[in-house]
Amino acid sequence: MSIQAINPATGEVVATHDEMKPDVVAGIVESVHAAALDWRRASYADRAVPMRKAAEILRKEARDFAHLMAREMGKPVRDGVAEAQKCATACDFFAEHAAKFLAREVVKTEARSSFVTFNPLGVVLAVMPWNFPFWQVFRFAAPGLMAGNAAVLKHASNVPGCAIAIEEIFHRAGFPENVFRTLMIGSGAVDAVIEHPRVRAVTLTGSGPAGRAIAAKAGRLLKKTVLELGGSDPYLVLEDADLDLAAAVCTKARLVNSGQSCIAGKRFVVVEHVRAGFEERFVRRMAAAKMGDPLDEATEVGPQARADLRDTLQRQVDESVAKGARCLLGGSVPDGPGAFYPPTILTHVRPGMPAFDEELFGPVAAVVPVRDEAEAVAMANASPFGLGGGVITRDVARGERIAADLIESGCVFVNDAVRSDSRLPFGGIKESGYGRELASYGIREFVNIKSVCVA
Repeated sequence: MSIQAINPATGEVVATHDEMKPDVVAGIVESVHAAALDWRRASYADRAVPMRKAAEILRKEARDFAHLMAREMGKPVRDGVAEAQKCATACDFFAEHAAKFLAREVVKTEARSSFVTFNPLGVVLAVMPWNFPFWQVFRFAAPGLMAGNAAVLKHASNVPGCAIAIEEIFHRAGFPENVFRTLMIGSGAVDAVIEHPRVRAVTLTGSGPAGRAIAAKAGRLLKKTVLELGGSDPYLVLEDADLDLAAAVCTKARLVNSGQSCIAGKRFVVVEHVRAGFEERFVRRMAAAKMGDPLDEATEVGPQARADLRDTLQRQVDESVAKGARCLLGGSVPDGPGAFYPPTILTHVRPGMPAFDEELFGPVAAVVPVRDEAEAVAMANASPFGLGGGVITRDVARGERIAADLIESGCVFVNDAVRSDSRLPFGGIKESGYGRELASYGIREFVNIKSVCVA
């Protein structure tokens, strides 16, 4: 069996790798476990040295890594540079703050001494997706390794070069050889890794079906999981919104990573009073986004990562239009090679249409008209997903109230596009998963929170 990377802009085979045999995989897991026993004894200061070195490598070679991402999954190169730099920021952040986040917490009880301590679990399996092939891994690995864990990575099969490059970054940075290893395996081999007695926990970023499968397998074995799954983020454009700002924010939210992001804006819930003005500005901005070769520095929208993903997007658009949605922009596969799909806007989208009910994993925006704030909130929450969302209003206090109290999701931004940040916890509710990554909350997901009392 082999694993292939195919350039989605050209259809060219970039690289082919042999899939590891089960005995090789098992041997690697054993080696990572042995490394974990030593790594857990390293001080936070000692762990921080190679973590900061990894940050240096990421910054220095960001453009090389961006070109690798562009070739394997079509990310515009300027976005790839930003992604590598964001990974570097996470490495520095957790190198600086891990000791504080995991410091013993003294608790006053009747005992002579009582406190809570945070110990690493050991080997954690990370099952990661292709859409942010560096960031998704470092989002787990930076806090996970600083907590004293070791990791094995099963990356998406269409980005094997990224998986290899990430392992090499950690080795070059000075981490012990087996503290982080990449497993070159397909999805069918994941169950055996979860079953390995040395694997203590699993983190997955991916689709709902993949999350359910991982959770079921790990649950039967009583192994901890953190799942970050799909999203259909609503952005509420209220009747008092600055429409120029709204169009700018919503375009940015919809086209992030060529639309292939769990936290990209997808459903734009617009009060009818301002819908026409918003749509006019939204169409203008979406139409102006440059689609093309991801290696071109001017490109804003690259190809979809695979042709089958583009075809799924077309089906969702066609079925939604057949059920009453209207297409204001785009809506069809362009001529020529590559898995390209143009920025697209559908309006009059309602529940029961794929554009509302399903995740649109590509540059297709669904405008959902509503009467007022109350209906906007209800429509935003009428989704099985709950990852992120936005509120656009001139009344900041109103936006804060809606974001904090009314929207059912893991994060909500007011007058800005949702993004992850190492300083803030990240994750979802409902079918968008459970658990948190980043910040102090994320680094504590894969530790043993232990109470100690001394009589």
